[in-house]
Amino acid sequence: MGYSAAGAHRPLAAITADDLSAAGAGAGGVAALHSAVQRALDARGADGPAAVWGELSRSVLSPSVPFAVHRMLYYGCYAGFPSTTPPAWIPDPEEAVLTNVGRVLEARGREFLGEAYKDPISSFSDFHKFSNENPEAYWKMVFEEMGITFSVEPSCILKDNDAYPGGEWLPGAVLNAAANCLSAKPGRNSYDAAIVWRDEGKDSEPLNFVTLEELRKKVCLVANALDSLNLAKGSAIAIDMPMNVNAVVIYLAIVLAGYVVVSIADSFAAPAISLRLKISEAKAIFTQDYILRDDKELPLYSRVVEAKAPMAIVIPVRMSTPIKGLRADDLSWEDFLGIVDHTKADNYIAIEQPAYAFTNILFSSGTTGEPKAIPWTHLTPLKAAADGWCHMDIRRGDVVAWPTNLGWMMGPWLVYASLLNGASMALYNGSPNSSGFAKFVQDAKVTMLGLVPSIGRTWKSTDCTAGVDWSIIRCFSSSGEASSVDDYLWLMGRACYKPVIEYCGGTEIGGGFVTGSLLQPQALSAFSTPAMGCNIFILDNNGNPLPQDSADTGELALDPTFLGSSTTLLNADHHEVYFSGMPEWNGKVLRRHGDEFERTAEGYYRAHGRADDTMNLGGIKVSSIEIERICNRVNDDILETAAIGVPPLGGGPEQLTVAVVFKDQSSQPEDLNQLKLAFNTALKKLNPLFKVCLSSRRIVSLMTTTALSKHLFLQFVCRFLQLW
Repeated sequence: MGYSAAGAHRPLAAITADDLSAAGAGAGGVAALHSAVQRALDARGADGPAAVWGELSRSVLSPSVPFAVHRMLYYGCYAGFPSTTPPAWIPDPEEAVLTNVGRVLEARGREFLGEAYKDPISSFSDFHKFSNENPEAYWKMVFEEMGITFSVEPSCILKDNDAYPGGEWLPGAVLNAAANCLSAKPGRNSYDAAIVWRDEGKDSEPLNFVTLEELRKKVCLVANALDSLNLAKGSAIAIDMPMNVNAVVIYLAIVLAGYVVVSIADSFAAPAISLRLKISEAKAIFTQDYILRDDKELPLYSRVVEAKAPMAIVIPVRMSTPIKGLRADDLSWEDFLGIVDHTKADNYIAIEQPAYAFTNILFSSGTTGEPKAIPWTHLTPLKAAADGWCHMDIRRGDVVAWPTNLGWMMGPWLVYASLLNGASMALYNGSPNSSGFAKFVQDAKVTMLGLVPSIGRTWKSTDCTAGVDWSIIRCFSSSGEASSVDDYLWLMGRACYKPVIEYCGGTEIGGGFVTGSLLQPQALSAFSTPAMGCNIFILDNNGNPLPQDSADTGELALDPTFLGSSTTLLNADHHEVYFSGMPEWNGKVLRRHGDEFERTAEGYYRAHGRADDTMNLGGIKVSSIEIERICNRVNDDILETAAIGVPPLGGGPEQLTVAVVFKDQSSQPEDLNQLKLAFNTALKKLNPLFKVCLSSRRIVSLMTTTALSKHLFLQFVCRFLQLW
């Protein structure tokens, strides 16, 4: 949702002490707060509203000030502001030179940009252009900064090759992404923390740490045990469990040993697990007996069994409790590790592979109902880590937290973006929607906190961050779904107004194509730049790319030349999905993405949902066909359904809405709540997290005595959306 309501708010100069009091400012501090606002206006008013807001957010608005006051002053600063994307954060020149990109530009800016170089902030756009026009120099610099090593160096960074859309990256290179994660980076050593973690319910206990050396030994032990299973190298091995230390160890061990991870989200029901195992031809699966939430045991292994999974290695969530009732060919975690001679298990020679060798199979939505099986290679981690290095400014010694799961791309992204950049990842074994997680962020000294907007909205509505100190956070990052201006204004205020770097990409990209930067002003719920090394285009109504600096809205397309993007799909025609029917630009066929985007007059980008029938529910992309196929079978009286992702009026994540057409009028349900319950029960078979919303506007039924034509049904859906 864009900024659109400034005109409805009182200008800052007109805000009185009574207004501040009405917004919740404490009686004892109202006069001082009002005086501080006036001083900011007097000192910075001549420099424009952004300068005034910068002064207020830095010096006046602490987390203890009621959010209604923050909101009043933010909208008051920009009352009457002509832009739809007013900046909520402005980079500070002194801090800019300390960022990863700022430091490089200060040292090598003239080498890269010539006499045009001025400073990191002024020259960032030129540096982005340089990253696209000079991939050889740009990516060599990034790999050096991240300390990436190859057992065989590439002959060059990029060369023309018709077999690869946009060209072949790192031809001739041989490497192992996991091995790179386990090696100490310059300025770090093997005894620095690689993972910091805590269990839910133990919020007052000390943090737990895994050093890089301890992580390396754990990974080597599992890699040796994997080899003892006598699976062929390159075999697919699934992981279906929460993202904890064991999951990270298993993930890295599979890649280190030359096998391929199959990522399955721990929220999936048995049919979804079974489908992914079948598509990937997985030979084994790692899982847990239960998922522990609020001291409740939620079954997981039983779902894996119901999915008729291959051999399972099962980890007890309570490590002291033996697992009972395993299938004949399944192994307990203890027995699996017991296969190995522990006197030789601390070391493992990594299986070095060509750059395009598969390391991970992930799944994204498919427009035909079946999820697309997307292979990641050893190149994809480099893209993920490079985005973290450049856009989220992940530095050596940082602590990175992002509540996620290895079943979604942000799980592997977190592993690579933290470890390849010499940072620690912070893992909380419990719900992120809690005061326990908020305290963990404080105690772990998290410097970059990622989230999906649904989590931020829950934090705001429950006030579970009250009393914690998040001031050490340097930036937030947000991905997965649309965010709300007010929710993220609140979020910034929890960390003394640190920026939110919006991040939009895809599983098939291994990272983002449009995002933000600590070297640019950041507007709420907006993107300030295409990702480094990536060109993006908005298509006009005829499907042709518009000039890149024009303000317009349309379907987004990508320059195919960017590192780490997919080149094949396991269960679909890659060219048909991403390139068929797309226009050319500079002799290259552009790559389809499927999102509709707007570029504003100020150069920001905003997402406007999918251009196809894919929905984004809680950060999970799913085809409407998958939803409709299930809903159509709920009741014999249903003729047809239309699943629609509808954003709330105030902006933010899409909510699942189902339009229903009945076969005849006599089948009208007396209680739509019963229909909602039936839909939600059925949808659990797809994903327990999917839920249909219900209000007077959110389930709409149209009764007819005769079957509707497809045309009439589509007219009804369009009318429904207009009424919304």
